[in-house]
Amino acid sequence: MPQTNPFHSVVPRKLTDSELARSIRLNIEAELDAINLYAAHLDATDNEDAKAILRHVMDEEREHAALFWQLIARLDPAQAQHDREASQKYRLITTGASHEEVEAVGEGGGAAEVDPELPKRLTVGSLRK
Repeated sequence: MPQTNPFHSVVPRKLTDSELARSIRLNIEAELDAINLYAAHLDATDNEDAKAILRHVMDEEREHAALFWQLIARLDPAQAQHDREASQKYRLITTGASHEEVEAVGEGGGAAEVDPELPKRLTVGSLRK
């Protein structure tokens, strides 16, 4: 597996939240790659000691990916909105709702739940009725 140059994304200034979100998405990608690699190693061995270690490390990577995803929700309000709408859309899709009902979520056809911990921001979209 190619190694990432640890200095390839160093910039001469602090990152904006948008830039940091992009960087964190790359971290999520790396965590998911590691999870898949460890899962492949688990499938490739009968050594119980190795499996125990691999399961432990793989679970840590899952936690890292989840934590990074929570950070993305803080850094990227548009992504956070999609996350809130996704659970409603998932429920509608899996219960046989029409395409129109699913796509109406977030467009006045189904109010997405608001995360009280996210900062409140007024946008053009939030001013529409």
